[in-house]
Amino acid sequence: MKFDGHKLIHLIGVGGCSMSGLAQILSAKGFKVQGSDVTESPFTERLKALGVKVFIGHSGENLGEADMVIYSAAIKPDNSERVAAAERGIVQIERSVALGMLSEGYETVACIAGCHGKTTITSMLALITEGCLANDADDRLGGATVHVGGFVDFLGGGIRLGGHDVFITEACEYVESFLTLRPTVALINNIDDDHLDYYKDIDHITAAFEKFLSLLPEDGVFIGNADDFRVKRLLEAQNRRCISYGMKDGDYRPANVEYDEMGNPVFDLEYRGKGLGRIHLSVPGEHNMINAVAAAVTALTLGAPFEVIVDALGEYRLAKRRFEFFGERNGVKVFHDYAHHPSEIRAVLDAASRYPHKKLFCVFQCNSYTRAKTLFTGDMSCMRAADAVLVPDIYPGREKDTGLVHARDMVKAINDSGITAEYIPTFELIREWVDKNASEGDMVITLGSGDVYKQTNKLL
Repeated sequence: MKFDGHKLIHLIGVGGCSMSGLAQILSAKGFKVQGSDVTESPFTERLKALGVKVFIGHSGENLGEADMVIYSAAIKPDNSERVAAAERGIVQIERSVALGMLSEGYETVACIAGCHGKTTITSMLALITEGCLANDADDRLGGATVHVGGFVDFLGGGIRLGGHDVFITEACEYVESFLTLRPTVALINNIDDDHLDYYKDIDHITAAFEKFLSLLPEDGVFIGNADDFRVKRLLEAQNRRCISYGMKDGDYRPANVEYDEMGNPVFDLEYRGKGLGRIHLSVPGEHNMINAVAAAVTALTLGAPFEVIVDALGEYRLAKRRFEFFGERNGVKVFHDYAHHPSEIRAVLDAASRYPHKKLFCVFQCNSYTRAKTLFTGDMSCMRAADAVLVPDIYPGREKDTGLVHARDMVKAINDSGITAEYIPTFELIREWVDKNASEGDMVITLGSGDVYKQTNKLL
């Protein structure tokens, strides 16, 4: 392993879900690790509980005796710790490269890709593999190492450590980081126009997924969502084993679909028209049904028994920041979801509309000026399920405000799409609006991938 021989590995940005997972895997493999981040998080607390040293705040002095540095994509070369590492000639590796190096040590590597749904599908697989272990169904699959890009309650974080046979991981397309992985099984759930701060256009994004598939060995397996026309084209172009799924098209499809009183899907999973059994989810929305089908197909491909899959999917609860219930104020329930793309917003609001409520109010915080300009100043019909949309100031993320776009521009686009929207700059003012306009039995859902999950608490 390329980490061998290093005495101390320092991870910059270790409070992120993927970085904290890397730290845990390396620690479990016997390497001495430490890390730093600007703020504490559930991930840093988890690492501390496992005995990993974590510095809050960045400083070159944090490196100590480190002879290798791993950094996340958000950590730029002018970071004080990266500067100190460069001055000392310490090896520096980007997060995705380190993840790829780790994946090379496993016999089977299942990579879950796609612009939407990766975290949910991967965390569903984590629970299915736990079920395999509990039922002695397959020690190899039950002992899989799983790396999830989000905080999962039943994992106590984003990682489950196992043996060296099976590694299941999210494969993130941002800055083409998934090209460092070495998949033997590759799932693509969808291809969409996201991360346009890096990609030129949708063709550039599709080309990245084509490169990702080219990493599969000749005996590798490609699992794809045939409902997505870009993924379907990739399925049709392959000369290796392919398995398809979808709501309308594919080898595996849900049939006899119903929704329970909480908006949770109930369906039969069919393989080429033959029923395998009925699945009752405990999470709402059609998008989670297709996520569950994707997880089931991947698990079946890896060798999981169907009855274990049924039990696990029935028990599954969403990862944090996925339709997460935050609390209730004056009889108004408040939820949060990570959705930050029109396709995700449409899916989440559709799921929310099936959940028992009177009126549905959406608070959308865009996390990027580029995303605001390219995705949220045109057709905003993705928010049509909401009775009203409240838009606070844009969260800058990695960008600086150049005056290119303002939250008011998004509000105009939403109103022009026939949906009631209002610009309210802060969450304190949004709370006042909700107190005046929402009644008992109504529902508020906050959306976005910035710090909106922290700001949501102000509504309570």
